[in-house]
Amino acid sequence: MNTPLITTAWLDRHPHSRSLFMSANAPIVALKPDSSVARMAVSDRIRLRLIEAGQRYHANDNIAAFIEDGELDQLRREVEGKLQGVLQALVIDTAGDHNTAETAQRVAKMFVDEVFRGRYQSAPAITEFPNVSRLDELIVVGPITVRSACSHHLCPVMGKVWIGVLPRADSALIGLSKYARLCDWVMSRPQIQEEAVVMLADELERRVKPGGLAVVMEASHFCMHWRGVKDDASLMRNTVMRGAFSRDAELRREFLSLLGKGGV
Repeated sequence: MNTPLITTAWLDRHPHSRSLFMSANAPIVALKPDSSVARMAVSDRIRLRLIEAGQRYHANDNIAAFIEDGELDQLRREVEGKLQGVLQALVIDTAGDHNTAETAQRVAKMFVDEVFRGRYQSAPAITEFPNVSRLDELIVVGPITVRSACSHHLCPVMGKVWIGVLPRADSALIGLSKYARLCDWVMSRPQIQEEAVVMLADELERRVKPGGLAVVMEASHFCMHWRGVKDDASLMRNTVMRGAFSRDAELRREFLSLLGKGGV
């Protein structure tokens, strides 16, 4: 990918970005005419590519296509430095406290490589098979354990997902484990549950092209358990019904009845 230069002319063409690069944390190089972005912080380089492409980069968006080779390592180190500043602002003696001496490094690795990796890694490879037998009966997958994070407080969201698929003759079939991989990829981002279920349904619909699709998610939100009202018993349940499931009440009832006593 050819990385553009940030020049005063570029900023004039992108006035919505001027405040970003004039912020206290933006490198001075961003305002110098004909300066290379190679000297910018890696997060600013990635952000610049997203802005140039007109690409949204909300907390629950995947931005893997805009990250170049080697930049995840750089991003991890940048996040580590910022987190070290947070610990210092919290008046935690990381130099003298053996328990927090490497906390910034551990948390940066956790965010980039684990709990938010659905933002930074491409979609998992999913082998799709033609519906040779012209299957047209209901398929139910689940419960699939999912882990996410609330984008409001970055607290864990832990739950389960059930998926119902009504194939058509031209639908693709995917393996059982692939449903779990797609769930994990979509859920490993900061987000709200209502949007997460829709994003998962969109991804499944695009790949499988079913005659009907149903997704149910039931989750526990630690932003309620750990803080605020501190209610540790509440669960959130929501559904997405598309195609035949949105039109056929009997099909919806069949799907919901198959979720089991431990489900919704």
